Amino acid sequence: TDTMASASAFVAFATTLLLLVASCMASPVANGTLHCTSDCQDGGDPLSKMTRVMEMKLREHSKCVHDHVCPTLEPSLGAHPCVNGQADGYECNNVDLLSYVSITDLGARQDGNDIWGWTSPKSGREVAIIGLMDGTSFVDVTTPHAPVVLGFMPTRTVASIWRDIKVYADHAFVVSEARDHGMQVVDLEKLLRDADAFRAGGAQAVSGAPAGAVFQVVADAVYDEFGSSHNIVINEETAFAYSVGTKTCSAGLHMVDISEPLKPAFAGCFSNDGYTHDAQCVIYRGPDSRFHGREVCFNYNEDTLTIVDVHDKKAPKMLARVPYQGSQYTHQGWLTADETHLLMNDELDEQLGTNPHTRTMVWSVEKLDAPHLVNSFYSKKKATDHNLYIHEGFAYEANYAAGLRILKVGQVADAAAAAAGPVLEEVAFFDVCPDFDDVSFHGSWSVYPFFKSGTLIVSSIERGLFVLKANL
Repeated sequence: TDTMASASAFVAFATTLLLLVASCMASPVANGTLHCTSDCQDGGDPLSKMTRVMEMKLREHSKCVHDHVCPTLEPSLGAHPCVNGQADGYECNNVDLLSYVSITDLGARQDGNDIWGWTSPKSGREVAIIGLMDGTSFVDVTTPHAPVVLGFMPTRTVASIWRDIKVYADHAFVVSEARDHGMQVVDLEKLLRDADAFRAGGAQAVSGAPAGAVFQVVADAVYDEFGSSHNIVINEETAFAYSVGTKTCSAGLHMVDISEPLKPAFAGCFSNDGYTHDAQCVIYRGPDSRFHGREVCFNYNEDTLTIVDVHDKKAPKMLARVPYQGSQYTHQGWLTADETHLLMNDELDEQLGTNPHTRTMVWSVEKLDAPHLVNSFYSKKKATDHNLYIHEGFAYEANYAAGLRILKVGQVADAAAAAAGPVLEEVAFFDVCPDFDDVSFHGSWSVYPFFKSGTLIVSSIERGLFVLKANL
């Protein structure tokens, strides 16, 4: 009883402390501009589970390096169709390999991590942006069977397993868990011009690299009001970036105005629920009419789905904070097109829970202040899940050692079935991880499914960039 009382008192104290910190996060200077100073630089969330997760990953990665698997130095490949369940040794179903670019050819020396994409509005060129331990690589995949490495931007400080990228207004924003890294900003149209000139032989002076080397990209701006950051989220409709898992804002939403991409400016914090691992922020158009037109963030906060109205950056309001049975580490998720439901993954439930088969959770978010878990889809594969995105009726999941998995997000058949949410069915896959077939942190980190061409790009931790085409 005394132990329970002490625990309750500690939780109450921690909650009060978080609320007090939140009240003084934004520190104005004389001209009214906000900066993340004073209490905003609070060291993050001391109660976060992320420390344990990072220790698990670092331990596994260290063994992988010792076993000479990380990285796996396979040569780059051209196109190989999926025939009889194989594409040049990679297991597949309804997904063709268009090309593969090795870590070495990306300009890096160490493992890969996150991935995002960008399409030039001027030329229509499609560019993959892949994070690696030692930096970020930019690859033109407009001709997917013949990708062109445009350049490589080194990490701003030290190497890190964690790097994340998003894009707004033709600029890439890159964060990392590397100490004192901040947010690198790259003008992508300028990058195209410089990289083209370099390949034509006229830009050695720009990069300082010898002929034949990968063009070295230099950030056009750096935002330094946080150092390390686990992830970055961008709402392109509002021109706000949300850095999460920093050592500011109690590791919650560190909000940045990026309307002028080369002049990012601190806009506020949401810190009332501690560590945020990932989020999706949208101008809300779903069924809950009370919040139409408001900017709402769906936050994945280690053991809860936490929904926050961030329309007023100086006074964000938490609408819901909901745990769920069997949670181990609430990781990431994505809204369905009609914003009635979202799909969520839990990164550790396959490893530490009772069922090792990959679980994709279906949540009803029809009432933003009362979200609830309605169903779960279990894969036939035993694998840890990581990042997923929904596009045009399909969920694209990067499930570590199971590789890319594509689920059809079916329509609710009738009112009687509506309570269970959309029906999920696996329709395609491509396993980028032939060396592992287990519940681990090896394999695919993420996928970008939003190119108009239909080209898919997947990042492999050990191998590099896979350029794929699904036949759906």
